[in-house]
Amino acid sequence: MSYLKKIEYEIIQKESFWVIGNCPKCGRKTHFRNTKMFRINANGNKLDIWLIYQCEECKHTLNLAIYERQKVSSIPKEEYQLFLDNNEQLAEVYGKSGQLFSKNIADIDFTGLEYGFVKLHETIESSGLGEQILVTVNNPYGLKIRPEKQIAMVLGLSRSQVKSLLEKGKIEIKTELPQFIAVSIDAEYFPKTN
Repeated sequence: MSYLKKIEYEIIQKESFWVIGNCPKCGRKTHFRNTKMFRINANGNKLDIWLIYQCEECKHTLNLAIYERQKVSSIPKEEYQLFLDNNEQLAEVYGKSGQLFSKNIADIDFTGLEYGFVKLHETIESSGLGEQILVTVNNPYGLKIRPEKQIAMVLGLSRSQVKSLLEKGKIEIKTELPQFIAVSIDAEYFPKTN
């Protein structure tokens, strides 16, 4: 019987992005990490809200703007209360938001970032194309991870095994969108442990 098995994974980021930036106190580029705290300033009826990052070495702070010159009424009440409470979960959400770092022109250090993969779901359909497996990996945080490495990790193969299968035409990787890859693989080459 011919079938098409579809398996969908998603990359999960285990911690906030780290920022590489000039620290005026250290006098050089250093790493800044998320303190999981917010700074809120009010000026009349306008608010500024920042996520506070801190130099790993000297504790000098770097504020990343979340809201600038916003009316209090334009910020959802529940979220505003979470800012006031220094909610760690909300700080983690913002600390993993690529948009926040782009907006603040902050350089992210991708080298030491910890991440993992979670299987979202698996389906099997009948097919007239033989036994094929389609593996997709969603990358919602836009982490810079080579497609071959992602596939090696979700399939439990070494990168050299993935490279060999690519060269032999046994698997095909498509990266049409920057945060999504799809891999088509013959079932006979798919690790039986998955």
